[in-house]
Amino acid sequence: MTSRKKEKYHQILDAAVKVFAENGYHKSQVSKIAKVAGVADGTIYLYFKNKDDILISLFQEKLGELVEKFHTSLEHISNAEEAIRTICHIHYTELEGNIDFAYVTQIELRQSNMEMRVAIGQAVKPYIQLLESVVNQGIKSGQFRADLDVKLTRLLLFGAMDEVVTTWLISGQKYSLSEQVDKSVEFFLKGLKAT
Repeated sequence: MTSRKKEKYHQILDAAVKVFAENGYHKSQVSKIAKVAGVADGTIYLYFKNKDDILISLFQEKLGELVEKFHTSLEHISNAEEAIRTICHIHYTELEGNIDFAYVTQIELRQSNMEMRVAIGQAVKPYIQLLESVVNQGIKSGQFRADLDVKLTRLLLFGAMDEVVTTWLISGQKYSLSEQVDKSVEFFLKGLKAT
């Protein structure tokens, strides 16, 4: 994709986040996304098959960016406890900084059909794999308990952070999400740490 096409692609995705957050996925129209993006309706179909494809692409792009931030931040961290803290910090601060995207990921995704959830689940997979590698690293280094069920633990970590974000959104963002990092990590480490 040329840089100009890539720019328009991202312009459409940014508009879709705003429209989905404001109207809900099911009530959002492709024509409204086009209007917010400042493109003709037909232009959308040069980049995406349909509205479902826009939502799936949105998750792939945004979660891909998030996972890239995790990897970049973890490059020089060999301590599994610090890696968990870094992941939690990025997760909360990124979603707190982009409330529209947080709303789409936390609220709208849960209302999508099973086929779309499966496709979006594929976009979440690298994040889950990253959590698994951190848990494995912690077990190997002796920081985390050797008896942890790694596959279950990675889902519990992801699910807990996910639920904290959902609750924050439902509450109307009445408190700082990023200020929940220390308490969350303290809770995680109590269950993970080797005695």
